[in-house]
Amino acid sequence: MAVNGDGMIVSTSDTLRYLTRFSDGFHEAASDTTGDKGGGNAGFRPHDLLEAALATCVNMTIRMFAEKRAIPLHAVKTRVKLDRSMPDEAIFHYHVDLEGDLSAAQKEELLRAAASCPVRRTLSKQLRFESNSEMTDVRIHP
Repeated sequence: MAVNGDGMIVSTSDTLRYLTRFSDGFHEAASDTTGDKGGGNAGFRPHDLLEAALATCVNMTIRMFAEKRAIPLHAVKTRVKLDRSMPDEAIFHYHVDLEGDLSAAQKEELLRAAASCPVRRTLSKQLRFESNSEMTDVRIHP
């Protein structure tokens, strides 16, 4: 895929039924849906990507925080699961495992730092969607 100068992620359909390639112009990955929904399970499901965005951001935020404060953090493992079972609310459940010779106070400090993850802050805001796609006689209902 060519370098994308406008900073947007570009998603392009693949020849397989629902497989979709996406890129920022420098990195590329694939998304698909599960077999029970007609896909080939050949890439991350779209909701997996939301979970991954939060998990990786929390992980990096904690590591940066520890590095700046010389906290002896050896490794971080962050698990995220999106619960969409409620009609008007989505809940990101996450758990962080910290490895290293850490005091209770240092662990608490690192876990508090996780809340400052930029993706978490973005997902906590009210969201809206804007499209500049050309629509002719198309009606979209929520």
